[in-house]
Amino acid sequence: MRNDIENAVADVIRSAEYLKKPSSLEFIETASGWIADCFQADGKILVAGNGGSLCDAMHFAEELTGQFRGRRKALPALALSDPGHLTCVSNDMGFDAVFSRGVEAFGRPGDILILLTTSGNSQNIYNAALSAREKGLRTIAFLGKSGGQLRGKCDLEWVVSGFEYSDRIQEAHMAAIHIIIEMVEKKLFLSPSRQELAPANC
Repeated sequence: MRNDIENAVADVIRSAEYLKKPSSLEFIETASGWIADCFQADGKILVAGNGGSLCDAMHFAEELTGQFRGRRKALPALALSDPGHLTCVSNDMGFDAVFSRGVEAFGRPGDILILLTTSGNSQNIYNAALSAREKGLRTIAFLGKSGGQLRGKCDLEWVVSGFEYSDRIQEAHMAAIHIIIEMVEKKLFLSPSRQELAPANC
């Protein structure tokens, strides 16, 4: 078992080191700028994913509506995760429509839709990207493996490749999400005379 644990730890480290790639750093920098600019223009962020990626979507949104590194005003972000909506739409229209319907309901031109998928092949995520394009939203995709059918369909994409299982991909996604939120806070709330935000309680 010790060897298995050591191998798993090595894989986790390899996942984290994926963020050091130039393409990863460029994605994080661009995504941070887009999101900060969206908030400055009174836009909002919608986030969608399935399973563990939906949990990551909720985590992404709550760090923005709540607080991350320190006290500051709430930022408008919404994970498309309401169980009433998900079960209503999946029952009446099919599960492939749960996120596109949410984009139709809440998305406005100038908003950003963030899509989290380790395969890129979830039809409900793909449909949400198409709906966002029709409504004039920018789209940012966190992908894995080959990028799947979603690759090439979003305005900004990051593919975490080289991992067989979704958990390692999601770990890289979440690390990038935390860094993006940190950069957004710094851009929006740190003046040149302040070096850090007030510490958060959570």
